[in-house]
Amino acid sequence: MNYLTCSLLNDEEIKTIKKDLNFSNKNWEDGKKTAGRHAAEVKNNLQLNRKSDISQKYTTFIINKMVSNPLIKSFSLTKKIHGTMFTKSKRGMKYGTHIDNAYMSTGRADLSFSIFLNKKNSYGGGELVIENINTENKFKLNEGEIIIYPSTYLHSVEEITNGERLVCVGWIESYVKSIEEREYLFDIDAGARGILAKYGRSDELDLIFKSYSNLLRVLGN
Repeated sequence: MNYLTCSLLNDEEIKTIKKDLNFSNKNWEDGKKTAGRHAAEVKNNLQLNRKSDISQKYTTFIINKMVSNPLIKSFSLTKKIHGTMFTKSKRGMKYGTHIDNAYMSTGRADLSFSIFLNKKNSYGGGELVIENINTENKFKLNEGEIIIYPSTYLHSVEEITNGERLVCVGWIESYVKSIEEREYLFDIDAGARGILAKYGRSDELDLIFKSYSNLLRVLGN
């Protein structure tokens, strides 16, 4: 399982965030400012100044929501979240195919995420396209939902044909670098927790949780 999608923000939280962002027009700037040299050539969007009070306020809020989400913790094995960035794309804007930087100023980027902040039928286009070796997957989620995917994949955002696309993006450093090893650990954890919920605690289940924890010790960094 290379991607995870789940609900992160409720309706009231989204409403508050969007209201505050709408009052921060002076803090939106050209997205090229934070892109690498190669990515800057294909990046055409707006982003909230990361040093602004509103950006820092909601960066803290989003990180707290993510680290307290059991599904996200199990999937990503989060070691550090390298901040967040709020981006806005209007009609005609897009972000061409690119790869995220391997290292951010605060550490390695193993996973990338996007949190969708407006209804998917409120704008045209704007699909997040993630490329794998032989496949191309498009995502356009409901507001408040997050997608987490490997930072090693090429990806892009299709051109906005109408309306406005508002998302929060960021990067995660995981305790486990390998995509495959994270998937194995996630499957074990999900399966064990499913058995616990269905049948309750058992000596056999204790052995599974023991093996999971010890595998994480071996594979983690």
